[in-house]
Amino acid sequence: MPGFSSSFWGNGDDEPFDDYDDFVPEHIPVPGAFLGGHRVLEDDEHVAFHRVTRDLFDERGVYDMTFGYNLAQLNLDTRHPDSGYRYAADADDPTVLLAEFTPTTPFCPQSDTLTKGSFRAWNGLLDRHDYDLVRVRVDEMHHRHDEINAQLEYLETKFLETGSVTHVPPDEGFGYGSGARDDSERGRGSQSPF
Repeated sequence: MPGFSSSFWGNGDDEPFDDYDDFVPEHIPVPGAFLGGHRVLEDDEHVAFHRVTRDLFDERGVYDMTFGYNLAQLNLDTRHPDSGYRYAADADDPTVLLAEFTPTTPFCPQSDTLTKGSFRAWNGLLDRHDYDLVRVRVDEMHHRHDEINAQLEYLETKFLETGSVTHVPPDEGFGYGSGARDDSERGRGSQSPF
């Protein structure tokens, strides 16, 4: 994609990225609660799915605007060793993959957009990987994890009902979700864009 870093494909001397074919556990997040009790992908299995992820995210434009690269590259960025995606095969249904996103900070403003974009990329292009469903959640360290994960569950339910990833969860785009206050409660007039 023009305008974005092309460093995704390798590890140049001046770039703080692991090589894409390497599985470096100390540079990716520890699996969180969403993956508990499931078979976490490791080594070549993780690398293989993450390689597919890179291609799907590139095709669907799932980019981290803060860092200016394909979101899949976050797993390779040695400056953020506790951030990125971890994956697990569902213990009850191996045709379902669980993907848990750990952002760089508990207040990452892109977490809802990035996880929803990830969900739509993986499930909108099912023929490109070996799973019938990819369930996505943000790690509990994020301050809005309950709201974001509820919206991801809504997307998942609608996808299973319709086969479409184009649904929009209630309150998407407002950043306040079901706990939103109206403009008067925030001390702003109805014309406020925030």
